[in-house]
Amino acid sequence: MRTLRLALLLLLAAALLALVAWRLAIRWHPSERTYPLQGIDVSHHQGAIDWTALPAQGVDFAYLKASEGGDHRDRRFHANRRGAAAAGIPHGAYHFFTLCRGGAAQAANFLAAISADPTLLPPAVDLEFGGNCAARPDRAALLRELAAFLAPVEARTGRRAILYVTEEFEAAYRISEASDRPLWLRRLLRRPAYGTRPWRIWQASSFRALRGIDGRVDWNVVDGACGLAALAAPCPPASSGGHSAS
Repeated sequence: MRTLRLALLLLLAAALLALVAWRLAIRWHPSERTYPLQGIDVSHHQGAIDWTALPAQGVDFAYLKASEGGDHRDRRFHANRRGAAAAGIPHGAYHFFTLCRGGAAQAANFLAAISADPTLLPPAVDLEFGGNCAARPDRAALLRELAAFLAPVEARTGRRAILYVTEEFEAAYRISEASDRPLWLRRLLRRPAYGTRPWRIWQASSFRALRGIDGRVDWNVVDGACGLAALAAPCPPASSGGHSAS
């Protein structure tokens, strides 16, 4: 009986510790002193967002999913775009790059979704296996289709694209080795330690809790002293640890 009580007490203590850790985790973000510019990326998965509630919580910018593949459009993109603009939050659009469609068709879909808008931040392309189709083209084929996507997108927008690349995708295709475009890398809680050069944006959390958003949201920080306007241009890193973990 005593052993059972001890086991129950240990289970209760473990549950309480897990609860406290989770409540801390959903509020955590990298230091604003080190990274003054911080923001979110969202899609229809976040549902209707109260954008007016976000600036007071440190949301300095936002990336909004616009499209995926050759024909899918995010159903919340235009509402999110209007909401971010009304709240005074600088914002850009991103495209989820599928491995099952050609790059030119995907570029056409993305450009039709965003229309011409010089106020948008540089376009971004999401390169990851999570949520992607089953196809796994070889590196040469993938780089060829990615180039077919980037060329018309950059020509139309007049901005160099930002490459969001997960560690698994980078290991498979060595994207950062093939392109010198700015990198947006993902590593939860610790600075990314992959890629051939320092990142420009770090996705530090996928479970941030914010008033105005139901559920959890991705949280990102910008590295560099040049601000949002120069996201896609050369910029000296603000921190010396762009590749190190902390």
